[in-house]
Amino acid sequence: MDARPGQRPRGDRSDAVTRSLAGWTFAAPALLVIVVFFFLPVLAALALSVTDFDIYALADIDNLRFVALDNYIGLLHNPLFWKTLGNTLYFVIVGVPLSIVVSLGAALLLHSKLGRFKGFYRTAFFAPVVTTVVAVAVIWRYLFHTRYGLVNWGLSSIGIEPVDWLGDPRWAMPTIILFAVWKNFGYNMIIFLAGLQSIPEDLYEAARIDGAGVWRQFRHVTLPMLGPVLLLVGILTMSGYFQLFAEPYVMTQGGPLESTKSVLYLMYDEGFKWWNLGNASAVAFLLFVLMVAVTSGLLWFARRKGVE
Repeated sequence: MDARPGQRPRGDRSDAVTRSLAGWTFAAPALLVIVVFFFLPVLAALALSVTDFDIYALADIDNLRFVALDNYIGLLHNPLFWKTLGNTLYFVIVGVPLSIVVSLGAALLLHSKLGRFKGFYRTAFFAPVVTTVVAVAVIWRYLFHTRYGLVNWGLSSIGIEPVDWLGDPRWAMPTIILFAVWKNFGYNMIIFLAGLQSIPEDLYEAARIDGAGVWRQFRHVTLPMLGPVLLLVGILTMSGYFQLFAEPYVMTQGGPLESTKSVLYLMYDEGFKWWNLGNASAVAFLLFVLMVAVTSGLLWFARRKGVE
């Protein structure tokens, strides 16, 4: 029987249902993994954040009490939380732009037609990304050691007094920022390199015909064309740097004077040192809210500038 005008034939509807069912069937294993290993733990952590779940509750669940928003209010009145938040923001505000600049500079050098041995340098620049954080952090601790570190030896050779890089609150966080930038810039470099290779060469030829020099080509051709890539790299780098933990844990243990203790480090101490799992979950969700707010602001700014 023919379908009425404007009405989809029954065979087409059946095929659409079949394709939809097939798609959900193939996606079901991945969705199940995401639900079990992501959404359920997140919901469990959210439930813990409104309780006083601690070591006593681990021993006897009857000791568990519902405290509503007391954990969040307590954190907002905790000077240590604001101290760690300030350290984290310092790390993000300084480290993210520095990492992007270094990554983009390395990508430009590798993309240059004058460069040689590009394969070797690409591998060398990317090697720190796949190297264990603990291993390279131990090496950096020796490099920046006050007495026999290579950095202070180099400074002493030009008449500068040794600096207590990891023991002075003024220098500990900058040292960790340098380490994090060196450790992670190769990942962003690969993304920038892919973005640079996708820019049509015709744009540069047109700019040269108009008399644009290297700097003007970079400013008016490269940067606008890399807008979406810059946005992606900025969000990825910022999200990673907000989760600062491994570097200070290995290099300074949060010191000196808690000058390198991050919000995630505070969460670790609350959850696995003092067993205040309710407080630790509250710290995690406050950090999540902060990251969402900053990311949303970055996306809003990008839309205002016409970056899609």
